[in-house]
Amino acid sequence: MSLEYQIAIALLLDLAFGDPRWFPHPVRLIGRLITALEGPARRAIPDARVAGAVTALTVILAATLATVALLGITGSIHPLLGDAARIVVLYTTFAARDLARHSLAVYRALERFDLAEARRLVSWMVGRDTERLTETEVVRAAVESIAENTVDGVIAPLLFAVVAGPVGAMVYKAINTLDSMIGYKNESYIDFGMTAARIDDAANYIPARLSVPILTAAAGLLGFRAAAAWRIARRDGRKNLSPNSGMAEAAVAGALGVRLGGVMVRRGRPVNQPEIGDPLVPLAREHIPAANRLMFIATILAAAVFLAARWCVAGLLEGM
Repeated sequence: MSLEYQIAIALLLDLAFGDPRWFPHPVRLIGRLITALEGPARRAIPDARVAGAVTALTVILAATLATVALLGITGSIHPLLGDAARIVVLYTTFAARDLARHSLAVYRALERFDLAEARRLVSWMVGRDTERLTETEVVRAAVESIAENTVDGVIAPLLFAVVAGPVGAMVYKAINTLDSMIGYKNESYIDFGMTAARIDDAANYIPARLSVPILTAAAGLLGFRAAAAWRIARRDGRKNLSPNSGMAEAAVAGALGVRLGGVMVRRGRPVNQPEIGDPLVPLAREHIPAANRLMFIATILAAAVFLAARWCVAGLLEGM
């Protein structure tokens, strides 16, 4: 079975089922490995930057070798088993359904006027303090998470899968998991997590920029503000301290006609994030399902474009 069909099947599985809690998801295994390595690395290597670099590279290498071994063993047993293993690996690297599931749970809590539950649920999606968020701030956190994870959970793993197959997609997930766990710019991780953060920035550089035309096209198909999505992304996409996270957020903000960013609280300390977008309409709970519709259409568009590009390149190479 060709890689194109494997990717398409894996993406359909994600859209249909998401991440079953009973399944030993590789991201959770990678997270446990990071946790297991951090303490020994810090104790064995006095320089926090070197310790963090060793940890990051070890995790990426382990994810690579484990995936190669799994695919090699299953493929040697039977080609169909090898195909199935490749599809399962790819399936675990996509996160569109789970992103929608988590964010819509926040939306339903707000619909029930249960702000306390919405705060609790949105805390699973963001790295900020949520205990005192207003409803508007809960919506903002959810929409920002949907926008950012459209890149991390969909567009980037799709691109890595198309370019480098299941191994490439899993390497990306290892990189992204490292950044989410140790890539913080706080006292504990500013040095230890530097390498992880920089590798993640490099891995997401192209996917983040591809997200802008993809989200703009998705906005047009949905009847949202496509021109504003493109304009706001170009104007505000680079305001964020991260070279990547602001791109998709700006496109989503423009498409919905809302303003994202501003002050948030992390570990009890206020953090000023740049404001992104124009507040043509106030943020409201309905913007959570709207952002999800953007994410789903962007997922389909990204898959179609990336797979078509791969088919075209393969055809050109065969004709040479």
